[in-house]
Amino acid sequence: MKVGAAARGSVVLLSGGMDSATSLAIALREAPPVHALTVNYGQRHVRELASARALARHFRVTHHTTLTLPLGPLLDSSLTRAARPLPRAGGRPGRIPSTYVPARNTILLAVALGYAESHRLGSIYIGANAIDYSGYPDCRPPFLRAFERVALLGTKAGVETGRGIRIRAPLLRMTKEEIVRHGEQLRVPWGLTWSCYAGGRRPCGRCDSCRLRARGFSAAGISDPAMAVRTKAA
Repeated sequence: MKVGAAARGSVVLLSGGMDSATSLAIALREAPPVHALTVNYGQRHVRELASARALARHFRVTHHTTLTLPLGPLLDSSLTRAARPLPRAGGRPGRIPSTYVPARNTILLAVALGYAESHRLGSIYIGANAIDYSGYPDCRPPFLRAFERVALLGTKAGVETGRGIRIRAPLLRMTKEEIVRHGEQLRVPWGLTWSCYAGGRRPCGRCDSCRLRARGFSAAGISDPAMAVRTKAA
């Protein structure tokens, strides 16, 4: 889809995790000026919001918005209901784990779409990944392509000019190892990022997200500052 000259710049969905941090670094090179949007939707790992703020400051993002959407009670997930246990590592093959948050990316992209159109931004960046992920349906290429079609059909800019807002997922086909290596090249401050689902003050090292992160750093042969902090604090 073509984007007109009036629709330059981008908005990045910045959760505070390593994927969104890397996507932010990429957007700063590819599609400035960059706005960052962080959503507090009632996640148990609310600690990631502090990481998002720290990352925005580190990268000197002038426009960083934190939006509170009290969706937790409405969305059945072990990430929104602390009483539900997190799934064990590995899980059942072919089954989507309980950490899937119903329609989360649909909701976040819809908010980002409204923001992008209101600020005349041409792209939305999201740290979705279709390789090293947990089978979430809203991290797949067909979903992202379909939402880009929605952005074309459901916005004033799309209807009047035929120029849609692009959905950019630069990490979509990268492994965690590749993300770590690419982030190193972009000087992503890993120590500021947060991945743990458990919701504690430091990474648990046991949840799926912690294990996936650890495998990525290990495969890349790079020390993870977040785990160094955990070891020191333990």
